[in-house]
Parts: sequence; structure tokens; C-alpha cells
Amino acid sequence: MKSILYLHGFASSPDGRKVTALKALLDPDAFRIVAPDLNVPSFRYLDFAAIAQAALAAGQQQDPAVVVGSSLGALAALEASRLGLAAPLLLIAPAVGFGRRWIEKLPPGDPLSFFHHARGRDMPIHRRFFEELANRKSDAEPPPVQVVVVMGTRDESVPYDLVESVWAGWEASGRLASGSRFVEILDGDHGLVDSAARIAREIVALAGETAGDR
Repeated sequence: MKSILYLHGFASSPDGRKVTALKALLDPDAFRIVAPDLNVPSFRYLDFAAIAQAALAAGQQQDPAVVVGSSLGALAALEASRLGLAAPLLLIAPAVGFGRRWIEKLPPGDPLSFFHHARGRDMPIHRRFFEELANRKSDAEPPPVQVVVVMGTRDESVPYDLVESVWAGWEASGRLASGSRFVEILDGDHGLVDSAARIAREIVALAGETAGDR
């Protein structure tokens, strides 16, 4: 059985709709999805360095065949890869430029209030989290491992053109690992829950397995 490390997105949890759908689609005799809680040390005091370290620690413990990162979790996957987590990456709607984009839109005050999808209500979070991310460039260079990016053309949270531009920069660097690919989901939104079957097939392919009938 192969472990798949799943890193959830901002204001989400290990029990989100996408990871739940993937668990139902992947053969349970072949794959086990491990999804750590990345609201660390807490949502109010969210810290990206702590998120990346939690992802790295989970990866070192599980030795995953594939690391799947969704939105902000994709940035955590990139950072964990740079810190030495040597597994192929599947980045779903990666939140490239997250801090740089958000810092310009934030209202005044501290803490700020954001809707937390797992809790189903608005919750406070400190401004420093966005300021920290604005100064990070986890997406500036291609990862040192094979990477597949899955991106919807109608993503309402992360601009498709921005992700496409980052990918073009990675390609131009000449340092993308062999087999890396950009997968466009026509009319796909940010959640891409409706594309869970396609994502599951990409996981299987990255893990070096043959897709079954599930």
C-alpha cells in the first residue's frame, strides 16, 4: 500500500470535500491518504513556516509516493520539497502569489476575519500571516522533483493566467524534472471537486500505478 500525503488549503481541514472524494475514488487496497491538519499552531496565529514544517514532518514519517497540495497546501508542498521531501508533487489550483495578492486587498485592523470552511463560520486570523507570505517566493523556482499542476480555467480564487505564467517561467528555467506537466481543466473552478476523478488518475499515474476500474 502506498501513502499519499494530502495538504489542504487555507481555511480548510483534513476532512474537506476534495480529499473525501479522492479517498472514495482511490483503491483502498493500493493507496492510503494521510492528511495532516495544517491550521498550525492555530488558525488565528497561522504560520506558513510552521505549516511547511508540519508537511515535511508528515512526509518524513509517511514516506509518501505522491504529495498532493491544494491551493495554499500546494505552496506548502513546494516548500516541503525544497526542504528535502523527495516525492513527486501534484499541485491543485496552487495559490501562487497568495500573500502578494491578498496583502493589497486586506481591510485595516488586526486580527482579520475570514470564513473557515471546516468550521462553517467566520474566524479571526492575524495580519502577520499574509505579511509573511507576501515576502515569500516559494513558487519562484521549479521544484527539484517531478510536478504536475492541475488548474481550472475558471478558478475564482487564483487567477489562471498567473498560474500559467509561473509554469511558463518554470519551463523557461530548463530545470523542470522529466515528466512534469501542466493539466488544464476547462471551465474548472478553484475547488475542482467535480474533477476529483481526473485528479485521482493523476495521483495514480504519479505513483507509478496502473489505473483500475474504480
